[in-house]
Amino acid sequence: ALFGDGHVLLEDYPGSGKTTLANSLGRAIVDDQPQDHIPEFRRLQFTPDLLPGDVTGTTVFDPNTNRFFFRPGPIFAHIVLADEINRTSPNVQSALLEAMAEKQVTVDNVSHALDDLFFVIATQNPLDSVGTYPLPLAQLDRFLFKIRMDHVDRESELEVLASWGKPRQRPEHLERVTRNQLVQARALIREQVVVSPKVHECLVDIARVIRQDRRVTQGVSTRSLVLAIPALQTLALLRGRDFVAPEDIEHLAVPIFRHRLAVIPGVDDPGKVVSEAMRGPLDTLARATLR
Repeated sequence: ALFGDGHVLLEDYPGSGKTTLANSLGRAIVDDQPQDHIPEFRRLQFTPDLLPGDVTGTTVFDPNTNRFFFRPGPIFAHIVLADEINRTSPNVQSALLEAMAEKQVTVDNVSHALDDLFFVIATQNPLDSVGTYPLPLAQLDRFLFKIRMDHVDRESELEVLASWGKPRQRPEHLERVTRNQLVQARALIREQVVVSPKVHECLVDIARVIRQDRRVTQGVSTRSLVLAIPALQTLALLRGRDFVAPEDIEHLAVPIFRHRLAVIPGVDDPGKVVSEAMRGPLDTLARATLR
């Protein structure tokens, strides 16, 4: 998602390591433009009493100069952890929506640009619905992936316990990547990894099958198809190819499309709808690839 210029929604349980994940990702990035004063990582704990200005920033009056100036909020960072995003009011969710969609925030009718690398990792707890505001489909559609996290296996938990209390390597001693390298990598992936017209046809056909399914009251948007392209290109590159293949779509279709669907009561997992819908288009794409 980071290389595909998208955002991620993690559906998890408390204590699953989401903060550590986002913090580690932020600390792995070196800001080679220190003059912009943008931190690598910020955490936003969403609560019902949070205000939009607490996220985006506010306009402040300076009595020394008799002028107003903008004080950026915590949304101005390379990596932003939006913790328990469904616990805040729709007003705050709307402020985050503009930031995710446009990479800018508007305060007092003035727009302020965010960094090109701006990346949101949001979390919500599916087991606790008390005091929450369900995310509207318009905001869910801004997330490239919605990933359900499971408990780690026994060996991993033992490794965590064994490493607890031991000295950790300082961030400056670890191999890190610069902000400009990430931005350039995004552009390079889009330019170098080929997406054939047949792949476009496959994505559109999957979307059409989903929309025509009687279990679906609202299907996937055209925006989701556009967002899927850089994600597929990134996966293809990670697998050592310079072109998108059918197996890339098969691997990413469910996490990309599942959370965008509205389904009728009684349908427990929209992911099954996506899995069934992609069979025919993927078979067609596979046959075309073999020719």
